[in-house]
Amino acid sequence: MAGGGDDTMRVHAAAAGEVPSLAAADARPPRIALCAGEASGDLLGAGLVAELAARLPGAEFAGVGGARMREAGVDTWHDASELAVMGLSEVLHHLPRLLALRRRLRRRLLDWRPDVFIGVDAPDFNLGVERWLKRRGVRTVHYVSPSVWAWREGRAAKIGRSADLVLCLFPMEPPIYARHGVDARFVGHPMADAMPLNPDRRRARAELGLDDEGPVLAVLPGSRLGEIERLGAVFLDAAGRVARAVPGLRILVPAATPACEQAIRELLAAAPLPPGSVRLLEGRAREAITAADVVLLASGTATLETMLAKRPMVVGYRIAPTTYRIVRTLGLLKVDRYALPNVLAGQTIAPELMQDHCTPERLAGAVVQWFSDPAATAALEPVYRDLHIALRRNASATAAEAVAGLLEAPR
Repeated sequence: MAGGGDDTMRVHAAAAGEVPSLAAADARPPRIALCAGEASGDLLGAGLVAELAARLPGAEFAGVGGARMREAGVDTWHDASELAVMGLSEVLHHLPRLLALRRRLRRRLLDWRPDVFIGVDAPDFNLGVERWLKRRGVRTVHYVSPSVWAWREGRAAKIGRSADLVLCLFPMEPPIYARHGVDARFVGHPMADAMPLNPDRRRARAELGLDDEGPVLAVLPGSRLGEIERLGAVFLDAAGRVARAVPGLRILVPAATPACEQAIRELLAAAPLPPGSVRLLEGRAREAITAADVVLLASGTATLETMLAKRPMVVGYRIAPTTYRIVRTLGLLKVDRYALPNVLAGQTIAPELMQDHCTPERLAGAVVQWFSDPAATAALEPVYRDLHIALRRNASATAAEAVAGLLEAPR
């Protein structure tokens, strides 16, 4: 009956134009709501939930997540795949469905009355939910900062109006939030926790059925169809040029999804590559990166994975020319380096070839340079190792400790 009285009070408050509080007043175990989009968010959310459950016996978890979060004990009202849309055109196409999903999620949260809400990545969706809940007295956390270090730093203040606490994967992010009066903590990167400090190239090659001897190049033109459309042919042309300069080269091309695999297969049919030199893999990007001597890849999270595997890389990227001109003209980009290893190191340790510089000739030249200079590769390994150690903070446990601290702090 007490709960029903609270519900009646919230209805009257809403009718009077007030913002009703969802903050729980009873002494029950904490209720923790989460919302994760895509497989990467599901993995992050699952690790966080496992650590929170160990710290907060009896805590209840519910919200939006995938299979891993369900296995960790989350009551998933909606699946994470419902948020997995990329690109402006795809977002616009799914906008009515996404807005309806957000309305349904708000209603469930209104009924469930969580003590804290954790938005895992997916900022376009989660920050709006976080701000709505924060106005109603619910503590809010955003896990994985948008790239405020790269462009539109002013977003940090906006994020702070939505989240009481921001959990950051990279050390350069909290100082940016501090300039805007936002509580942000560096928790480290789960990928750095998961990957060994001393990667085993021989084992990776054996797992892929490759002989240990001979040069190997991994080519990763992106994990989304749009990236493959822009970069696939360019990267495969570059790989063909490298093969002509490096005798006996074997080329590994991991495909992130079946759709990506089909797109790459079609590009391979027309690519100038030596017969039998290429293996198209279903997933297995980490094995391909670890097995390789050099990696040619699109700018993105895979550059971090390559750094953690201690492999030299060449990074290429292209975006739509109009978008690039707008971003440059408006001064939205705040960095001269794009690839995460270069940003983290504060220097260019991986060649970056962007936009008009991202050509088969230049990409191939940079890759061949790595193959022909083993001393440069050897000098790179301790730099990568130091960066790996800096990111290795037991991220899930550190993030859970910060969330538990927020729950225990006086309002």
